[in-house]
Amino acid sequence: MLELKEFLNEPKIEKTKLYQRLQCSKNEALILKELCKSYVCASASVSAFSLLAGLFGEKDYAYLDYLEDLKGLIKRGFVTSGLGFFKNIDSNKLSNSKLVLLQSELSLSQYFLDFLDSKSLFKVPKSKAYGAYLEYLKDEFLRIELYERLSFARRSEYYAVLKSHIKEFEKYIKECLKLSKFHNVLNAIFKEYALNAKEQILFLALLKEEYALSHENSSTREQNALLNLISENELELRQNKKLLEDDSKLLSSFLVEYDEYLNAFGELSKSFFISDEILERVINSPTKQSQIKLESLVKEQEIFELIEPNIDINDIIIPENTKELLSNILKQKDKKVLERLSLWGIKTSKNIEAKIIFYGPPGTGKTMSAFGVAKAMKKAVLSFDCSKILSKWVGESEQNVRKIFDTYKKIANSCKQSPILLLNEADQFLSTRIEGGSGSDKMHNQMQNIFLEQIERFSGVLIATTNFLESLDSAFSRRFDLKIEFKKPDFKDRLKMWEKFLPQNADFEEAFELETLAKYELSGAQILMVVKNTALKTAISKDGIFTMRAFLESIQKELEGSFDKHKIVGF
Repeated sequence: MLELKEFLNEPKIEKTKLYQRLQCSKNEALILKELCKSYVCASASVSAFSLLAGLFGEKDYAYLDYLEDLKGLIKRGFVTSGLGFFKNIDSNKLSNSKLVLLQSELSLSQYFLDFLDSKSLFKVPKSKAYGAYLEYLKDEFLRIELYERLSFARRSEYYAVLKSHIKEFEKYIKECLKLSKFHNVLNAIFKEYALNAKEQILFLALLKEEYALSHENSSTREQNALLNLISENELELRQNKKLLEDDSKLLSSFLVEYDEYLNAFGELSKSFFISDEILERVINSPTKQSQIKLESLVKEQEIFELIEPNIDINDIIIPENTKELLSNILKQKDKKVLERLSLWGIKTSKNIEAKIIFYGPPGTGKTMSAFGVAKAMKKAVLSFDCSKILSKWVGESEQNVRKIFDTYKKIANSCKQSPILLLNEADQFLSTRIEGGSGSDKMHNQMQNIFLEQIERFSGVLIATTNFLESLDSAFSRRFDLKIEFKKPDFKDRLKMWEKFLPQNADFEEAFELETLAKYELSGAQILMVVKNTALKTAISKDGIFTMRAFLESIQKELEGSFDKHKIVGF
């Protein structure tokens, strides 16, 4: 307290040790001195007008000349300013609103009080394993607090010291994590989205606000406040703005979203927050409980197969126009697209909702594309084979058909992230209704009517695959939002498939010609099967060299097996 006493008693304030430590202007120091006097006299806040007028005089409105000094103290985080019952004024929004400060109540910030008490001397504890996920989060939030202090201390001699403490503390967190055994869902998200150090800090700052249950328009959520955490100067701040733009990784991947609102000064501001899906994953999934829960729910019934997709949609070789249609489905979550659809009254939910038919010959990538879409949406897939369902429920009441959708709904409502419902091989189930009087015909039609009703009421993402769109009942066709055709690959795509599927690190004869193989009109699934069959044949051969003859023989068998009339003549 000796420094504080000297600061309060010394007439020439610039001679005090605290003044030297603060590295502020004389006028800023005088304002701080008055606030300190009020604070030690048990008055936590003081009117800005009273303070400035008392210090610098009211004649000719002289106190107005010192609003810039007051603003500087607020920007540095030494002083907080509140407008009555309203929230604290955001220091980044003061450029055109200095007069508003005259109506505010001023108080010393916690950062400044810590600065006075030398609490800024941060001690890093000895590394040890975290006992639980929340212990780790607590340290991450403390790290964000240190970054917040750092953003306030740029003009202080304490800046370099605090920066060093942050590095020590970050090293401490890494060492503790190495000793820990809990599932770190936060680190998994950082790796999954390949977030760099600055993006991680922004994410953690917003997560800290969520755990603190702060107001959605808290100044900490605003762009400049967030960017100040990762920027050492104005130039860096301008450069880092791209990290919070609509096409940034955080926003385009739907990790972070924002709302626009009018702040206390009538200016349009953005308040950033972590998206609901990601927040649920972080807060409610300290272990893999959600996945375990989904698996257990699926095991309770015998209808669905649970699939965790691992296929990237960009790795699937399909025509560009088909890939573009799939991409358009995913763009439903784009903020601008959502805003337009909401404005037009087309869409009210932020979640993707779609009922889609993938149709085309077997082996053209329908099911694989469904998995690719699911992975892009970060959803699991609940799949069922329609032919099996038919054989199982024939002869029983239509209530059993409803059970399929009721069970899906129960599972979806019990999970944080509703899975995609995949009706695989839906040809016979969605086919044209039968005109006939037999009992089986009536049962078939009744079941289809129930499915029509359920699809009509379905909420979420439903994908049905079929080989023959021509046989699809027109009533079903009308109830699907999109019908996407999957054609057999052309020569160019077949060439890509052969290049992708051919064995790596293998020996091929000199006469091997990839273009010759690509001339045969095979589907992607057929090409993969040919490669596997040829690889097995070559693996047991004497020299282990892939030959054109071996490939052509496998192609011939595949064509004959698929009842194709093509015959391979010659070599």
